[in-house]
Amino acid sequence: MNRLNIFLLMIVMGCALSVVNATNQQRQIFIQLQRAQSQERQLQQDYSQLQYQQSALSKTSRIEQIATASLKMQAVSTGRTQYLTLDPGAAKAEDAPIPTSAASGSAAAPAASRKGGVR
Repeated sequence: MNRLNIFLLMIVMGCALSVVNATNQQRQIFIQLQRAQSQERQLQQDYSQLQYQQSALSKTSRIEQIATASLKMQAVSTGRTQYLTLDPGAAKAEDAPIPTSAASGSAAAPAASRKGGVR
């Protein structure tokens, strides 16, 4: 009977240590969860602030101010507008050359040999 009591005592002690270990792991995981949630809240605040800054920087009035101040651009006016005219038959549409590095393979060869080229 004495051996049975010692064996049962060892099983109870093992179960108790297992419960303590599981509780400790649960606490560590909970602390990690709290840190991750805190970091998520901080990142959400940063994202909201960045969106606000982006909207402030992309306002039309700010872009116009920078264009006139640093780029020395001016608003279009009818007095500065120039109209170009071209005789009806003066211009011809020509195909752009096909790059040799991009036209590799058998599918590009028939398309390039057609009149008018690839568009």
